[in-house]
Amino acid sequence: MSIELRNVTKRFGDVPAVSDVSFTVGEGELVALLGPSGGGKTTVLRMIAGLEVPTSGDLFIRGQRVNDVSVQQRNIGFVFQGYALFKTMSVFDNIAFGLKIKKWKKADIADRVGELLKLFGLDGLARRYPHQLSGGQRQRVAIARSLAPRPGVLLLDEPFGAVDAKIRQELREWLVQLHDDLDVTTVFVTHDQEEALEVSNRIVIFSRGRLEQIGTPREVYEQPKNEFVARFIGVMNVLELTVRDGHARVNELSFPAHGAAEGRTLRIGFRPYAVQVSSNLGEHRHRATLKHVYFLGVLLRLELETPSGLVIRARITKEEFSRLGLEEDREVSFQIREYRVLSREGDALPPESAVAHQMSYAEGI
Repeated sequence: MSIELRNVTKRFGDVPAVSDVSFTVGEGELVALLGPSGGGKTTVLRMIAGLEVPTSGDLFIRGQRVNDVSVQQRNIGFVFQGYALFKTMSVFDNIAFGLKIKKWKKADIADRVGELLKLFGLDGLARRYPHQLSGGQRQRVAIARSLAPRPGVLLLDEPFGAVDAKIRQELREWLVQLHDDLDVTTVFVTHDQEEALEVSNRIVIFSRGRLEQIGTPREVYEQPKNEFVARFIGVMNVLELTVRDGHARVNELSFPAHGAAEGRTLRIGFRPYAVQVSSNLGEHRHRATLKHVYFLGVLLRLELETPSGLVIRARITKEEFSRLGLEEDREVSFQIREYRVLSREGDALPPESAVAHQMSYAEGI
């Protein structure tokens, strides 16, 4: 393993910023630390870098315990959220800065900087200064500078937060290609779910200093471990049901009780794509009014309102919407094809029985 955290806790005074966190990052992986502000992800990144020291627990890099190892000895490249480029230095000198500190020979520095300028698409910009560059170019210079000394691990803190949406998309694609070309173990912090899903091999999700789930983008999207992950990753319908007469019910909707006792409360979640909608009122069991249609490009998100006032979100393609002849403020029928029973936030490893029900929704229920 390239990086390993074992039961790591970090407190600032009496405030726990990270609580008993354990996970590994494999050699050559591209891993996202994802979560809301204050979730603990940046504190974890800074502990890996050596900028913060764990209050308890152990941190290993390539098998070596590094709790007491200085930043300079960890062979890590760190890219800060605000670039942190030297304003009075040229692009060349910014990239060369770490190499000069390490006392590389001038010829080797020139070769390495030239190599990175070409690799990062910065040819012809060596003598420019940061204020003469676009936001995307400045971010590339910052990453090039961190990679110049050939670190074993690259850490990025909100790497694309300071650029606009178009450049951010370009930088995401560029980072994936760069990672594939260099095969350097990379960990980056983000609060952007789409960014984490698109870029990373695996995602580590934090909330309130706790590790909620680790998995591939597909795993955390399709198999959320608890309600926090279900709501935080993508769009999720969440309903609270009560078990009555052997079924879990909320208003006019009913689901299997999965063995839950009479009177117990269950919470279920289902993605918009799991909702089938039809303009034929006899095709599906449940009815609702199509209240709003949200244009998302290739896809449309539909907001359905049942007679009792429940709001259900569905997702279909533009072609399917046209084929079905759907219109706002018209009545439709719908069914929920699959769902998951959700545990509460904070249950990082809940019992399998609480989360593994990913079943078809029967029309006759």
